[in-house]
Amino acid sequence: MTQGLLALGIQELGLDLSADNIADLETFMREMSRWNRVHNLTAIEGEDDSIRLHLIDSIAVLPVMRKYLKASSPAIADLGSGGGLPAIPIALVESGWNLTLIEAIRKKTAFLQHIRGKLGLGNTEILSERVEAVAIQRPAQFDAVISRAFTNLARFLELSMPLLKPDGLVFAMKAKRADEEMQAVNPRDWHLIADEPLHIPNLSVERRLLVLSPVRKSPPLMLDQ
Repeated sequence: MTQGLLALGIQELGLDLSADNIADLETFMREMSRWNRVHNLTAIEGEDDSIRLHLIDSIAVLPVMRKYLKASSPAIADLGSGGGLPAIPIALVESGWNLTLIEAIRKKTAFLQHIRGKLGLGNTEILSERVEAVAIQRPAQFDAVISRAFTNLARFLELSMPLLKPDGLVFAMKAKRADEEMQAVNPRDWHLIADEPLHIPNLSVERRLLVLSPVRKSPPLMLDQ
């Protein structure tokens, strides 16, 4: 793997990663590339594109997440985790955070279990379930929900709502269409806390991270009998 390109991306993001962090990230990308040849985990192939579009894209959200997450060991759900993005890179860098990867496609969860064991990621769990099923089994258990290219924003928020604690946050990784997608979001249900631009080194595509929270509903007024 091209460590120089990886190191360049990390340097420009302002992240202070250890040699072990970099080695683990490289192992993750190498294993993803190997599995992808057989199981089609992702549509993007080629070492340079994979690093830029997958790994660096995923860890670019960390400065924003650190800014808004208040819990010391937050519980975070990654919806439609696919090949483990962004959850695996986040879990590698933030060992104190607890990541739950939710993915319904079995060949992808097989890879996630493989990489979890290979990298010793004790701060992750893999659920081979549909998001709707997890919401029923584990309502209001997560401090945050994140996703990368899982579905449109309105649907993502709909799926996230039952998973979140009352003060939970949604981190939506989006591109230029974010404005269009926000128009479909009901402001009575969701408050946009931040719209943070993300700079992805060596990549001209625009990336944004939307941070949203559910609007707390006031209880109905009780009329005197």
